[in-house]
Amino acid sequence: MRHERELRLAGYQHIAGIDEVGRGSLAGPVVAAAVILPERHRIRGIREVEVIDKINILQATKLAMGEAVTRLTSAPDHLVIDALSLPYVDLPQRPIIDGDAISASIAAASIVAKVTRDRICAEFDERYPAYGFAVNKGYGTRRHYDALMSEGPCAWHRRSFAPIKMLLAGTQLPLDLVFDDLPLFDEYESEPLDDAFQVDPDEDWQAALG
Repeated sequence: MRHERELRLAGYQHIAGIDEVGRGSLAGPVVAAAVILPERHRIRGIREVEVIDKINILQATKLAMGEAVTRLTSAPDHLVIDALSLPYVDLPQRPIIDGDAISASIAAASIVAKVTRDRICAEFDERYPAYGFAVNKGYGTRRHYDALMSEGPCAWHRRSFAPIKMLLAGTQLPLDLVFDDLPLFDEYESEPLDDAFQVDPDEDWQAALG
């Protein structure tokens, strides 16, 4: 809570932590959350694949974050955000690199966003079972790439992302595919937080912060 304490000493009372999940995924929405501690105020913002493909993932992420902030029932007077700033939100802001590791407010927002997005991925896994969305959350695992090469992309895939764009252009994906920002990895290596925070965002998310 060091950042939060500093801001409270500076006179701010309602500090919202902001984070997102899903920026590097090949499929599905980007989900952001805003959380004000210690009150149990938390709101999600979601931008779907169509928006991501239209305006790019960074701008879609900022829109999702902005939506989460503006929908908070208790209006914040300062934001702490994981690595980003929101130019269209007229509030004081503090971008923090690796904020989910060093700010309790951002960590809480990360948990809420992740559990929300995991539930969405589980729903789409039932609709598109070949890709393993319930396990890989749309990220670039070997099973996911194998399914892309055998089945092609589904409606939930991001057409603007390099592997999907290559497939749609008729380019064969190499078996040892590695992109600088989308590395190939095994399913058991999928996001470290997948098993760490299986928390209901409407109940015990604060307990996960220890």
